[in-house]
Amino acid sequence: MSAANAIKNALIHLFYPHICAGCASDALPLNSQLCLQCLHELPATGFEGHANNPVEKIFAGRIRFEAATARYYFSKGSPLQHMMHQLKYGGNKALGHQLGIEFGNALKASGRFRAIDAIVPMPLYSARERKRGYNQAAVLAKGIAEVLNKPVWETIVCRAEPTETQTKKNRTERWKNMQGKFFIIDNQKAIDQHLLLVDDVVTTGATFEACGSVILEITGARLSIAALCYAND
Repeated sequence: MSAANAIKNALIHLFYPHICAGCASDALPLNSQLCLQCLHELPATGFEGHANNPVEKIFAGRIRFEAATARYYFSKGSPLQHMMHQLKYGGNKALGHQLGIEFGNALKASGRFRAIDAIVPMPLYSARERKRGYNQAAVLAKGIAEVLNKPVWETIVCRAEPTETQTKKNRTERWKNMQGKFFIIDNQKAIDQHLLLVDDVVTTGATFEACGSVILEITGARLSIAALCYAND
């Protein structure tokens, strides 16, 4: 690298710092949002390769599904929590896309999600999406789709109204909070299709259940479930 280029890169880094979304280190690949150490230490579950995994047990007997998984274990105070905060509230779409690609690679390698026809991101209420500027589930879905070579359908299902935060609710309250919040707006192209419903986190499964139940009202529709994070609280 020439001296001029070195100075140019140093100035760019000074005014537009490129730091790891996990640990804030500046030692990371140019086109990555995460340093190699954070990538290596992401707490992968391995659920995608196994039937009857903990995520599938959440939905067993509650909703009809083909396969379900979550890619990473979520814990409070962890680097992953910091990453998720950046994705949802910090405008870091590039991070979401990268994590979606990582997730897509795991789904592809598992072989259990090859039969899906399209990917459906969990919808946000329209006003909240406008305020945030994007739907983080859609960002993840597009990263997954890039690997699986499947379309992303964002107009199949809609969130009818805003919901209260689920954070301090128990399982029953979370389920009641989500009932009647979703409706189908375009069911024709989803007839007889196997859809992968994607969101950032699964805890009790109430949101997935409410949205997935509506999707399953479409004639011949089949459902699989994929969350980036598994929060067992």
